[in-house]
Amino acid sequence: MTSVGAPIVGPWPGQPVIYELNALAWVRSWSQRLGRTLTLAELPDEAWDEVTSPGIDAVWLMGVWQRSEAGRVIALADPVKVAEFESILGEVSDPDVVGSAYCVADYEVDDLLGGRSGLASARAALATRGVRLVVDFVPNHVSPDHPWLSSHPDRFVAGDDDDLEREPAGFLANGDAVIACGRDPYFPPWSDVAQLNAFSPHLRAAVVDTLRGIAEQADGVRCDMAMLLLNDVFARTWGDRVGPVPVTEYWTEVIGAVRAEAPNFLFMAEAYWDLESRLIELGFDHCYDKRLYDRVVHDGAGAVRDHLAADVAHQEHLVRFIENHDEPRAAAAFGPDQERAAAVVVATLPGATLWHQGQFEGRQIRLPVFLTRWPDETSDDALVAFHRQLLSAAAGLRHGRWEPAVTSGWPDNATFEQLMSWTWTGEQTRSLIVVNLSDQPASAMVHPSWADLAGRPWVLDDLLNGAQFERDGDDVAANGLFVALPPWGTHVLSWAPRSDALTPLS
Repeated sequence: MTSVGAPIVGPWPGQPVIYELNALAWVRSWSQRLGRTLTLAELPDEAWDEVTSPGIDAVWLMGVWQRSEAGRVIALADPVKVAEFESILGEVSDPDVVGSAYCVADYEVDDLLGGRSGLASARAALATRGVRLVVDFVPNHVSPDHPWLSSHPDRFVAGDDDDLEREPAGFLANGDAVIACGRDPYFPPWSDVAQLNAFSPHLRAAVVDTLRGIAEQADGVRCDMAMLLLNDVFARTWGDRVGPVPVTEYWTEVIGAVRAEAPNFLFMAEAYWDLESRLIELGFDHCYDKRLYDRVVHDGAGAVRDHLAADVAHQEHLVRFIENHDEPRAAAAFGPDQERAAAVVVATLPGATLWHQGQFEGRQIRLPVFLTRWPDETSDDALVAFHRQLLSAAAGLRHGRWEPAVTSGWPDNATFEQLMSWTWTGEQTRSLIVVNLSDQPASAMVHPSWADLAGRPWVLDDLLNGAQFERDGDDVAANGLFVALPPWGTHVLSWAPRSDALTPLS
């Protein structure tokens, strides 16, 4: 086991690579492997080494906070949820179902993980490997047995007896009072959580205190459904129940107060409905890029190309992914070659990159956030090797200036439209990425914007498969680089003059 050390001090990398782990399921799997019950503090070095491969900047330990027993009871009384659990695990036992990671009973580290000292050990083990720690924060709601319901009911959206009688799934009794259940305006209420009032100054002050406490234990937070707390969204969702709209946005007030004491604490938003820009303006470092995910999965190269035309400064604040605990497993959503192509896309774009536990191994069954045991699945060793190579390659090339590269075809070739291409240009490095986002062969002339190509030969090394090409700089400058790729094929090409002497780029 790694000895306890100091957390990492200083600013985050500008484009961090984050690896999401289901904390309870991960610790339980190691307990089963070693034949004894472990906490975060008792995990062997091998466990931490496995999740901190070169190219990983942070580990998001999903679900470290105390789960709700009331929420667990509600889940086990739901035949639809129980059927889902059984379809995944077969026979389900009590230790398998601990309640939702997003039905938080208290922002204290779960005893199953070793409490606060266990999380401190985890942070130290990661810091020893140069990796930061991210945990969850759920701003919209808490569990029905959270202590605030008895001590501070004014922090919640209130209802009345008529609401409870008319919509019992949308309100819950809290002593003599009635509290609204948590809600996304486009879906039915979540009957296992109580809705916080984002307009309450008392709630905002309590949230600041809570996040300051979290900032003492971790390096950043992933904020669940962050857009629900925007003033206009919250007002549309709750109307007169929550009173007048505050002058200051919730996130402006909260992030500003936390950053006053923890200036390097990272805020990452789960966000939808094209509200990413607003959340970034309010102080978030990074926001989910769900639009890119949808376009890669459903729409193809043209839609992705349009998406990547956005300002690069904006893109640097986005979180690119093709899998997380809310989305289908990539190995189930894509074919094998398509999955690799999509992975190259998200790994080599500007912004943060999010990988999900089990994605590298090709797991196909998504584990609900209520469960602590994975079903048995066979690891795809070739896919693991591919992702390790991709992580290393991406870490070496995402420096300096990123920009799209133009692709062109010829009269009898329209397949060039299926090729995506972009470059990274550092002081001493340059790279070209080309991806065929289609199930058909495609070819194109690719035109990097580098002004100094002419006058010398270049060696192009593919960082994923070891292939090497030599090209004449005069020809590439005049006509472009000819590229032909099979369905879902990729090139991740590092460029260097044949003399091996790199010339600084202007």
